Amino acid sequence: MSPTANRRRPVYRDWNLLQLAALVLALDQLTKFVVLQTLARHQSWPIDGFFRFTHVYNTGSAFGLFQDQNLVLLVVSVIGIVVLGFIYGSQEQPGRLMRVSIALMLGGAAGNLLDRAILGHVTDFIDVGPWPVFNLADSAIVTGLIALAWLLAIRREGSGRRTAPALNPLSVCPLCDGLMIDLPNGARCADCGVRERIMSAGEPRQ
Repeated sequence: MSPTANRRRPVYRDWNLLQLAALVLALDQLTKFVVLQTLARHQSWPIDGFFRFTHVYNTGSAFGLFQDQNLVLLVVSVIGIVVLGFIYGSQEQPGRLMRVSIALMLGGAAGNLLDRAILGHVTDFIDVGPWPVFNLADSAIVTGLIALAWLLAIRREGSGRRTAPALNPLSVCPLCDGLMIDLPNGARCADCGVRERIMSAGEPRQ
């Protein structure tokens, strides 16, 4: 991939990201459809156990928070999707991990948004121990948020170790296509943290 191929382009032109988001949305809606067709409301399968499928309605946010706030959460979901688009557009060259995290959150947010708009509630069914019942969309959103927070923490740590920005837009991480931050003895990826060491002349490559 060319280092400048996706610089500052809007999220709707990143087809790989949109395909992953669409896959998350499709899996979320498919699993919810199966639950709606096979389990009555509040029915569990199996009846007992640490991990079960339990069909419940959720008028709140992920994991049952903010109950009976469907309209407010619908608006918040739309705003969240717009914000994700701005986050993507603010990156000179979004790395692969950044794009995956945004795709997970977009797909998950779209899945729950579709439920709220059509049904007036979100269908939850993954019942694990004492944890509130959730769905695939919730899992995708939380996973994407954790990945994004990790990436931003790495970038903040890297920027704190130098007195002036030293981003080289032509230096691309071989692992995730992210930007490499110049260091005294090499470079470090701003997205995944992988390091590359500058070898002295004549030093054999390992």
